[in-house]
Amino acid sequence: MIIFKFNAVIYLSIPANSNYVTEHRIKLFGICGSPKKGATDYIVQEALKYAKEKYNVETEYFSAMGKKMNFCIHCDYCIREKIGCIHKDDLQEVYEKLKWADAVIIGTPVYQGSVSGQTKVIMDRCRALAAQDSHFILNKPGAAFAVGGDRIGGQESSIQAILDFYIINEAIPVGGGSFGANLGGTFWSKDKGAQGAKEDEEGLKSMRKTMIRLIKLASILNNKKSNENNLK
Repeated sequence: MIIFKFNAVIYLSIPANSNYVTEHRIKLFGICGSPKKGATDYIVQEALKYAKEKYNVETEYFSAMGKKMNFCIHCDYCIREKIGCIHKDDLQEVYEKLKWADAVIIGTPVYQGSVSGQTKVIMDRCRALAAQDSHFILNKPGAAFAVGGDRIGGQESSIQAILDFYIINEAIPVGGGSFGANLGGTFWSKDKGAQGAKEDEEGLKSMRKTMIRLIKLASILNNKKSNENNLK
């Protein structure tokens, strides 16, 4: 493991085959940005299940399906009042879970070469959290998954949009590493929904590689925080 420190942000190089073991139970929040129960729902839930079984993490899940989520209207209420978003809808749950989590995963279906509208609304509306506390996910590792109906259907550009969200909000973007999971988990569903995702062995491999690095990084950061608190 190699640690680099620049100001308040910590960057760590962790091989996916590292044997690093967590000392504290990690809290992992998974977000599905799909409006239906299909491939993306399967992928995010499978990632949470994999992390829970392999690393005994504590998990929470949010799906955009059936949720009331208003668009950000740039009214600046959150900036002026510092008490959250003017919209009191189902995204309140996301706000609380993002603050609770040690690590975050966001999965999206690919719509027109980018993230779904629901995924974008979730990310846009986090401005209200940042208005209250600009460090709301500071140094929390975040990973991304994208599923497309085509083999080359915009998966990586969709993942990049989510990684940009992490960077802007001071989280640490995590990919799965070279040879199969460069930016994160990429899936080809062949427009067969959850069944298509289940059949995509390369996609599942990219998800697992990404989750291993995500949880190991979260473990290192969590243990570091705990050690610092013990020294106070």
